[in-house]
Amino acid sequence: MSLMKSLGASAVVNLPTAAVTATQLHHHTHSFPFLSLPQHLPMLNSTTTSISWRTTTSVRKAVAAVDSSDTVEKEKESTKTYHFVVANAKFMLDEEEHFQEQLFERVRLFQERNMEQDFWLVIEPKFLDKFPNITKRLKRPAVALVSTNGTWIKFMKLRLDRVLLESFEAESVEEALASNPVDIKFEKPDKWVAPYPKYESGWWESFLLPTTQNQET
Repeated sequence: MSLMKSLGASAVVNLPTAAVTATQLHHHTHSFPFLSLPQHLPMLNSTTTSISWRTTTSVRKAVAAVDSSDTVEKEKESTKTYHFVVANAKFMLDEEEHFQEQLFERVRLFQERNMEQDFWLVIEPKFLDKFPNITKRLKRPAVALVSTNGTWIKFMKLRLDRVLLESFEAESVEEALASNPVDIKFEKPDKWVAPYPKYESGWWESFLLPTTQNQET
């Protein structure tokens, strides 16, 4: 009461009796300091908009990163690494009989364990075009032993010795084992001195990719 009296009768009369607008309230707060709005109240609309925009941007970046990662993983899944050793056909198919024995023994092992074959022979493989440093050292026609098992191929490199080792990627086994048609024939030796019979020509056909055999016949 003492406060109202000190303000005077005119101040009391000037106060609006109905609901005031925000503009009016702002105007009157200058006349009546005790009605001033708290200065610490946040600007809710602008802050909320800023937070919403930042959140949306972060989510979009995260989704884009996941999509990019999925694409890379799919590309990796669609390709396989094929390892190979390669030499001239005369050495691989006619001279090095330990090579033939190794292949027959591995086939037997896979059959006993019900394993799917993961190695093949390729005569004049097309993938050699990717390796000029190898082709310039090869006598032609060339034969490659190809497998998805890199450890075994390295073992075969040590076993055969006079072969070249490399690897490449392909999207399918058909692409990896594609070959150029060539006729392979070897002359029979005049005299065979080994205590065991010589392998018959064409023994390698069972190690070719089936589709390759069909194309050649």
